[in-house]
Amino acid sequence: MIPTLSQCLKIMDEYKMLDNIKAHSIVVTKVSFLIASFLLKRGANISMEKVIAGSLLHDIGKTEGLKTGKDHVKIGVDICTKKGFYEIADLISEHVILKYFNENAPYTEKEIIYYSDKRVNHDKIVSLEERLKYIIERYSKGNKIVEYHIRENFALCKRVEKKLFKELPFTPSELPELAQKVVFDPEKGLIRWE
Repeated sequence: MIPTLSQCLKIMDEYKMLDNIKAHSIVVTKVSFLIASFLLKRGANISMEKVIAGSLLHDIGKTEGLKTGKDHVKIGVDICTKKGFYEIADLISEHVILKYFNENAPYTEKEIIYYSDKRVNHDKIVSLEERLKYIIERYSKGNKIVEYHIRENFALCKRVEKKLFKELPFTPSELPELAQKVVFDPEKGLIRWE
């Protein structure tokens, strides 16, 4: 089962998602919606419903993770699994580190959510380089092994970016401006172009 946008917002409230994490998730959803919309026009076999739900709920375990120190990805997967959102749990499981990537395979919702998350720092769309700098400062804390793994993950994200944008009629640098035309309307439970 795939939760609707309205259901996702209720789940965010149910799990007391912090406002800053909710704001981040909404911007990630706008980026994902933008990319998925154009890929669908190009004939990609992806589900917009999965993209939206996966983007909104990708950090559903973050608030608890910050309080307990546990892995927010595992917490998010557990939450979605308990609710019967197995397809969304699968997307959440790889939003931090994409386990399987093939440049020549069809596009996937996982790639879109993974990439979109890397482009949003707090609630601002930034370049991969800006996000990488922030992630290194925040999480490596001078540990060269951790920094190495973060850099490896972002090298993969660059490959994902190249794959996604070979079919898109805009460049990665145009993403922030275009995403401003995506309207997220929680009252009506929809996301749309303006």
